[in-house]
Amino acid sequence: MKKEYNIAVVGASGLVGRKMLQVLDERNFPINNLVLLASERSAGKIIKFKGKEYTVKQLAHNSFEGIDIALFSAGGSTSKEYAPSAVKSKCIVIDNSSAWRMVENVPLVVPEVNSDKLAKHNYIIANPNCSTIQLVVALNPIHKKFKINRLVCSTYQSISGAGQKGIDKLMAEISGNKYDNSIPYAFNTAFHTFAENGFTEEENKMIGEIHKIIDDNSFGIAVTCVRVPTLGGHSESINLELDRDFEINEIRELLANSDNIVLMDNPNDNVYPYPQMSNDKDFVYVGRIRRDTTVTKGLYMWVVSDNLRKGAATNAVQIAEKLIEMQLV
Repeated sequence: MKKEYNIAVVGASGLVGRKMLQVLDERNFPINNLVLLASERSAGKIIKFKGKEYTVKQLAHNSFEGIDIALFSAGGSTSKEYAPSAVKSKCIVIDNSSAWRMVENVPLVVPEVNSDKLAKHNYIIANPNCSTIQLVVALNPIHKKFKINRLVCSTYQSISGAGQKGIDKLMAEISGNKYDNSIPYAFNTAFHTFAENGFTEEENKMIGEIHKIIDDNSFGIAVTCVRVPTLGGHSESINLELDRDFEINEIRELLANSDNIVLMDNPNDNVYPYPQMSNDKDFVYVGRIRRDTTVTKGLYMWVVSDNLRKGAATNAVQIAEKLIEMQLV
């Protein structure tokens, strides 16, 4: 087993790529050699990591020779084109796009929930959608003990989920400047791209991914995904119908004792999760836990997490850490 590893970050100059580097630094990931890769447009940029300057190289099919793990955050088409080249070089790909998530032999992993799936990685591992990650972290302990019969979720997703362009558009509009001809982000809400079935692509992703990660297709899922004009942190309103009866304090205790969940559930003293307090943190915050009296065994929750960290960069790095821990790299 190696003590240090050769790591590549694909899309290193992008919003999530930069956050990946920050997380690798903060978590003291054991790096021997670091290679930063991006498109031709970003090649040549200088990025600092641990006090050292790195020049971003143009992504190519031979970029992965000698690389142990590549963290991809460059979009689905790039992943589809270049991940197979990494596989040929025996480099493990941890991909942040939607390209591989629903491929049958590719593990879709949230370490707190299903790290056992890593043993069958075949050199490609998918990082789930940001909204899915925080949701399944909160759902998994409840499903294990009480079994979910139905899930209804509405998301309130930060505009940072649309990348740097989304942030630039919001800030321009807040300043009174028109950015483009699409639906305004400032002082408004917006949906993601619509699919043929009337749902948005984001909604379809979440439904499929939740079932795959929890490894249970038996319960129904209803999801509505909305972008809101915040700069960081996704929030989710969750309603569950459970198979077994419960006490509210049982749910609180269960969540409080689960990995990487922070319980914030005292609304009378204004203690509950909100997007700003999740900024640059790696936890999933849960609050507003209350019984839904309109159905049998119904439960409400409110879940918040930093979409660029736990929802993307941190989850990818945690997968890499788990690969080392399980001696799979």
